[in-house]
Amino acid sequence: MSWLPDDFVHPVLVPLPGGGHHLRPIREADTALDYPAVMGSRERLWTIFGPAWGWPAATMTYEADQADLLRHEKEIAAHQSFNYALFDAAETALLGCVYIDPPEKAGADGEISWWVVDELVGSKVEQALDELVPQWIAADWPFEQPRFLGREISWSDWRALPEHPGT
Repeated sequence: MSWLPDDFVHPVLVPLPGGGHHLRPIREADTALDYPAVMGSRERLWTIFGPAWGWPAATMTYEADQADLLRHEKEIAAHQSFNYALFDAAETALLGCVYIDPPEKAGADGEISWWVVDELVGSKVEQALDELVPQWIAADWPFEQPRFLGREISWSDWRALPEHPGT
């Protein structure tokens, strides 16, 4: 059984309140914007995602990021997992990402996490994203028990949970 209904259609453009920014599925072609966003915020991102995912490594190359984005693009097309990039209106800057994944740990039917670049920490854009994501998940995704990692549960508490029976 899939983690999503067979007829589920994932959103392709999600505007943030206030205009000027939006989410859309990430693509391999976004590497030129993703790589500097990730590596420019790498130290803080490692403190969030490193212990759980081993990402982003200090040694991550442009080519490794490109391969990672191609993998994400293929996973999105297959509805295996989703990575939405946060962009400015003209898509001249990638400013963060939202991950929507099948559950790795028991007690949820979807696991959601997100980040913004260092320059946006504490900003109105980050606040808008923080408000949008749970509402968007509730409105547009077929989850009954979504889990918001690093928000409603700490990453360390999440890592301590038992594995999801389907993994």
